Amino acid sequence: MRASFPALYAILDPDLVTGSVEALAAELASAGVQLIQLRDKHSSARRIYEPAGRLSALLSPRGVRFIVNDRPDIAAMVGAGGVHVGQDDMPAEEARKICRTPSWVGVSTHNPEQLRAADATSADYIAVGPIFRTGTKENPDPVVGLEFVRLARVMTTKPLVAIGGITLDTAPDVWRAGADSVAIIRDLIASPDPAQRARDYLGVAERVRAEQGG
Repeated sequence: MRASFPALYAILDPDLVTGSVEALAAELASAGVQLIQLRDKHSSARRIYEPAGRLSALLSPRGVRFIVNDRPDIAAMVGAGGVHVGQDDMPAEEARKICRTPSWVGVSTHNPEQLRAADATSADYIAVGPIFRTGTKENPDPVVGLEFVRLARVMTTKPLVAIGGITLDTAPDVWRAGADSVAIIRDLIASPDPAQRARDYLGVAERVRAEQGG
């Protein structure tokens, strides 16, 4: 699974998106992004469900895997490609009961103990971070740096998604440290041309993978 895991994981936060989340998702899909998450930490279930349904209907025919953050129930109801859960959300195995394979379940981790626990579950991928300082999360966990990516790569064979303050300039070091994918929020959303920014990331990822012989 690692060899085919998308190198870029776009996260769309309605609190940060100016304009339509669906329009932005369509732009990113057209640019070649294959993995997109809706992360809405503040809305009601209904206000998450409705755009999630539209995004699932939009992205699935394009071959883009659509992930819903925190809510396996909504992910299952809209036919999403999976759910991502954090340490304070539903446990991975409980989420799996709702989002059954081939849906993906992803888990956030912030230290070796959490990573070891996630590795023992049926989670399809493990997120690690924050790698760098980030301003897109309330009460962020302590920065773990590239060293944790390197340690995580030794500890698990599951795909690793690095998240937290990553930019186009720092992404190559993150991939080289062992991440299979970088999750990007602000550096995509705040770009004057998010689609081109996504293409830039994908181009750099291709070059890094080539130098690694992947």
